[in-house]
Amino acid sequence: MSSDGGAALLGRIAHGIARPVDPAVSDFAVRLAQQAGALAALFYGSNLRTGELEGVLDYYLLLPGPPERGLWPRVSYHEWDHGGTPLRAKVAAMTLAKFAEAASGELLDTTVWARFVQPSALVWCKDDAARQTVVAALGDASKVAGRLAAACGPASGSEADYWSALFEATYRAEFRMETASRARSIIELNKAHFEGLLPLALGAAGIGHAAEGERITPAMPPGMQRAVLRWWAKRRRMGKPLNLARLVRAASTFEGAARYAAWKIERHTGVPVAITPWRERHPVLAAPGVLWSVWRARRAQS
Repeated sequence: MSSDGGAALLGRIAHGIARPVDPAVSDFAVRLAQQAGALAALFYGSNLRTGELEGVLDYYLLLPGPPERGLWPRVSYHEWDHGGTPLRAKVAAMTLAKFAEAASGELLDTTVWARFVQPSALVWCKDDAARQTVVAALGDASKVAGRLAAACGPASGSEADYWSALFEATYRAEFRMETASRARSIIELNKAHFEGLLPLALGAAGIGHAAEGERITPAMPPGMQRAVLRWWAKRRRMGKPLNLARLVRAASTFEGAARYAAWKIERHTGVPVAITPWRERHPVLAAPGVLWSVWRARRAQS
């Protein structure tokens, strides 16, 4: 990303991820990062937008070391009492090297660049070198997403048209229930983040554009568009198999899965779930019995 457009994109990203968050969010990030020996902690998701502490806080912990092999990230659930305020967090952990590799679009995975073209906050960082690597990775994610948005979107349209086309495409590549309206709502709920991002992402990716009011017309040569769509077709075919493999892996490796599931069940049904040592060790095997007991409790309440 050596062009002026690339520098402008990186500057925007560096400013965006420095956004202030609730001190409790930062304190929890420091606690989690130090426990894991991380280089950086990114905070994202709906709680970033709302500023609320209720629900589950979403973090990515980026670790030292070479890129992982196999499936990643490793997911865990954590609870912490912060001055009388109960906090809950779902944490995805992977090396910073793998995060940067995934954000570049070179892998079959689509989750990192599609997730992190959306808003995030760098709530803790070990040093400036790690910070610069994170910013560069997020810049790459924006370039990859912008390139695909231009290839999948209309010949001419608003920024929202292109970002919506991107998210609809990535949702269809995974086991998701989100609809086109959900893709559009991401843009509307994060309007300030996305406004003006596409031209910078296109410029950094070497793609010019014409602008007339709010309307953008990317100058993507037909050969480049075909190449991008071929690149995407391969990742789209692998999207669901990779997603399924991660779900299966998470079922047996999600640290704190029983506590996370118990909290979700009680929140949505009002029925408390006791966490026994056996349920903690075997959340998948325990699930049928837990669901049966919840069903019986709901019937007794009705």
